[in-house]
Amino acid sequence: WEGVEMATATLSWFHPFHSLGTIPCEDALLPAPQNISILSTNMKHFLTWSPVIIQGETVRYSVEFQGEYEREYANESWIPTCECSLITATVCNITEDISATVAYNLRVRANVGARRSEWGTLKGFFNRITTSLTPPLMKVIADGYHLLVELEDMGPAFQFFVLYWKKGEPGAKGDPSKVVKEVSSVVHLDTMEAGPDYCVKAQTYIEAINRSSSFSQTQCVRAQGGTSMWLVTALISAGVAVAALTLPFLTWKTSKIFQYSCCPIAVLPDTLVTFFTVLYGFLGCWVFTGAWGKLKKQTRE
Repeated sequence: WEGVEMATATLSWFHPFHSLGTIPCEDALLPAPQNISILSTNMKHFLTWSPVIIQGETVRYSVEFQGEYEREYANESWIPTCECSLITATVCNITEDISATVAYNLRVRANVGARRSEWGTLKGFFNRITTSLTPPLMKVIADGYHLLVELEDMGPAFQFFVLYWKKGEPGAKGDPSKVVKEVSSVVHLDTMEAGPDYCVKAQTYIEAINRSSSFSQTQCVRAQGGTSMWLVTALISAGVAVAALTLPFLTWKTSKIFQYSCCPIAVLPDTLVTFFTVLYGFLGCWVFTGAWGKLKKQTRE
């Protein structure tokens, strides 16, 4: 029996998983994710990391976060993110999880079956107040004499400060402005005068972090319809002038027709003919001159 026990001990000593405390292959730790960083623009936050490469295996990742409350009042506990549990992508949208303007810790771990890695942790804290803000996309529209602006819908957290002015006038603190809290299809800013350009620029503002973006590029428009109104006025004035000039001839022609059809031949005295001719000529010149002067004045404006 002593020989049997020695043989058993010898076999146990040379067992491949017993020798020197070697861990079985399936229980070996995976490499932890590296290069963990945050991309945050316009209050949308994404955690990214470099992939863990395991030949012939699909690596999955899980992400957890820790806010101020978890650190201070919940024994430094961690909370799994809603959208990033056992995902294959190397990016995680953590926007819904970053719900307060406080410092957050974030970490990610790799998984292959039952094997896991150590947690890879973001260096430093992340606070959404550091998000990068961009000016809104906008389109300035002239609808007749109405100055309108169409703004990009960036989400319920965003407000817009819109500044507009008449081009050529010196800028001042008293320039008209409008705060847009809810984006509809189009926002009416003002009623324009005919002639000058009106310019508009806008910036985003987020009350939750009390920060604003830079202003957008300035866009200018001019009232539409002013030129066409001048043209209509000119055409009407010209029509009146033509009618005034042709009216004497038409009156004379009509009188001749009636004279020869139903009335005896009678000749008007030369004095009356001269009077009516001068009167019609004066009226025609007065109407035409007034219309032409009005058209020139509107064109200069």
